[in-house]
This record gives sequence, structure tokens and C-alpha cells, in this order.
Amino acid sequence: MYSMENRRNFLKTACKPLVLATLGIPILEACSPEETNEGPGSTGPSGSSSSSSPTEPLVLDIGSSLFADLQAVGGWQNYTASNILLVRISDSEIRAFDNSCPHQGNRDRWSYDGNNFTCGYHNNSFSNSCSGSLTCYTTKLEDTILTITF
Repeated sequence: MYSMENRRNFLKTACKPLVLATLGIPILEACSPEETNEGPGSTGPSGSSSSSSPTEPLVLDIGSSLFADLQAVGGWQNYTASNILLVRISDSEIRAFDNSCPHQGNRDRWSYDGNNFTCGYHNNSFSNSCSGSLTCYTTKLEDTILTITF
């Protein structure tokens, strides 16, 4: 038979999780549209998603048909092969951002409205300026060659 002490110990350790599970109270994460600058639509030509960005500069020929969405000002692309969001700001400027959502790290469901990227998982929106929450990388555009420094 169980003693009163055994029952008391059981209730101390089991009650909180049991009550939460019984009442269906989930543990929630905060969702805010702009978060800290820690860490980094259409889909890029590759579905890969490595967990970190390369440290060497990335050189892309945006004249290639793989980057047709970047030919016009305002065009953008989620280039999942290198985990970056690319947006054409002007004829001479393309910005590159880490495509990892600061909220939960999702990389594959982005949309762009001309000023803001929106993560399709929780509708968090992030500015296309390099002063926003998405990690912005240094870029250099020479003719059709885009160099991105991480």
C-alpha cells in the first residue's frame, strides 16, 4: 500500500505537467514582427538549407537564367542554395540578407511586397533595409557579377 509520503511526493512531481496537459495549456513563444539583429515568394533553384552561411565571399552571375527574378528593380529571390534573400534595390544595388527568420529560423516560405520580406510561417515582416532584423551582408555589383561578403 502507498504511504501518505509517497502520495505527497507523487503529487509534487506530477501535478504541474499533468494539469497543463489536462487543460491543454500550451507553452507559447513570443511572436513579434521585428526582433533583435542576432544570428540571418519564390524559391531558389535549389532546395538545400545548410545551417550556416559560408565565410568566403559568394560570387554569383546574376545574368544567369537562375537569377531572372533579379533583372528588374524591385525583383527578389530566396536563393536557398546559399541561404540568402536577394532584392534588387536599383540598377546598381542588390541587397543580400540571411534567409533565416529571426523568429524561428525558417528559410523556405518568404514573400516580398516591395519594402518588406514576410515569413510565411507566422507572418512576421522584416524591412529590406540593412538596419532591420534580418542579417544584411555586404554586396558589390559589377556588371552582372554580384559578390556577397559574409
